[in-house]
Amino acid sequence: MVDQRHNISPDLLARYQRATVIGLGISGFSAVRYLRSCGLAVSVLDSRDNPPLAAQLAESFPDVDVRCGAFVDGCLDANSLIVASPGVSLQEPMLQSVRRQGAQIVGDVALFLAANTKPVIAITGSNGKSTVTTLVGDMVAAGGLRPLVAGNIGVPVLDAITNALDYDVAILELSSFQLETTSHVGAASAAILNISEDHMDRYRSMGDYVLAKSRILKGAQRAILPRHDEQLSQITQVARLLSFELDEPANEDEFGVKRQHDGRWLMQGKKRLMKLSDIALTGLHNVKNVLSAFALTDFLALSLDARVRAVKEFVGLPHRMQTVAMHGGVRWVNDSKATNVGATSTALLSLEQPVIWIAGGQGKGADFTALADAVTDNVQLLILFGIDAPKLEAALNGRTRIVSASDMAEAVALAAQAAKPGQVVLLSPACASFDMYRGFEHRGDTFAACVRNHIERGAA
Repeated sequence: MVDQRHNISPDLLARYQRATVIGLGISGFSAVRYLRSCGLAVSVLDSRDNPPLAAQLAESFPDVDVRCGAFVDGCLDANSLIVASPGVSLQEPMLQSVRRQGAQIVGDVALFLAANTKPVIAITGSNGKSTVTTLVGDMVAAGGLRPLVAGNIGVPVLDAITNALDYDVAILELSSFQLETTSHVGAASAAILNISEDHMDRYRSMGDYVLAKSRILKGAQRAILPRHDEQLSQITQVARLLSFELDEPANEDEFGVKRQHDGRWLMQGKKRLMKLSDIALTGLHNVKNVLSAFALTDFLALSLDARVRAVKEFVGLPHRMQTVAMHGGVRWVNDSKATNVGATSTALLSLEQPVIWIAGGQGKGADFTALADAVTDNVQLLILFGIDAPKLEAALNGRTRIVSASDMAEAVALAAQAAKPGQVVLLSPACASFDMYRGFEHRGDTFAACVRNHIERGAA
């Protein structure tokens, strides 16, 4: 495999003696480690009074100055490299001011790309990117190559450089926040899996959100896009366009599904890839995810048998349409990762059984009326909790029966009372979780624990 360098600027760090890292989370700490290993003097800013990794930083790098508390305009040096963590908006007045003075603001992904010498597979989208990133990593490994799975999943990207990890292909899950500070990805293949409204508390418009996602295609040798997405149909300035969808593909650059005498097959043009029934994942949305993974790895010299084997063995990720219990004929499904309207719409429409739906949390400025088309007669009951439950109820009033719960335990109890054999209880919040939980994982784990407690009480 030919080494490829994906630089924003080969001499980026050579131009600086100092760097300021903004945000002391996992990626910020990783950036400090990397920058110090490169010999730069480093300081850290964090708007929180007690950043999560402050103690670890003080122990590992006692010479790094850390300033905590509200950001103040004028506290950044325009002559230093500014490394902004993904959670820090570039609209911060402090960053706007220093940018006007000529400062360069990058993220950890840009620093990684400047040092990386291996082919990059880059993946973004409103939903499904963790599933596809992990599956692509499994395909690469099954084919005999060493994958680096990093970015918004797996190890922080800069740890791969600092720790001198040995890999053949870098497979990066990239959020819109990470792409804001990445000017040129230069991927061998790059995918935008889908676009639906998300993070409207950070972006001024849906157009701004789409533009942030589209940065992943800068310099890409191959772009992988959904075939019939109107929001992405205007993207044509790419070296080669591959597409995926559930309809029949017309040529070798299209991936899709075709019904044949022995069942439905995933296809690349006229070439059979695998039988749809051999996919272990649930839902047609996951068929699209598998198709995109085949498209993303098309340029690599991987055997089809190896890639198909990876798909057959891939059972999915926690908190993503994950069955946590079957009891009394009722299936309990944890889809806590559905933190936006698009993800929950997909989840609801992917289920053929009657659904008791649990939702709510922090809406992030979303328009919940967009969920209405997914609330079919299949949804028997909607149980709402969390800070934006009233907004969900107002948007969906009249679409199905709605009740309120004070917390997850009550929501599970209400669902258990309503659910009948053959039905699904689905936690798919359409919201972020930080009003009540540490993150979507904590929320999903709480749901699973409440379900187990309910079942155990019933068995006692």
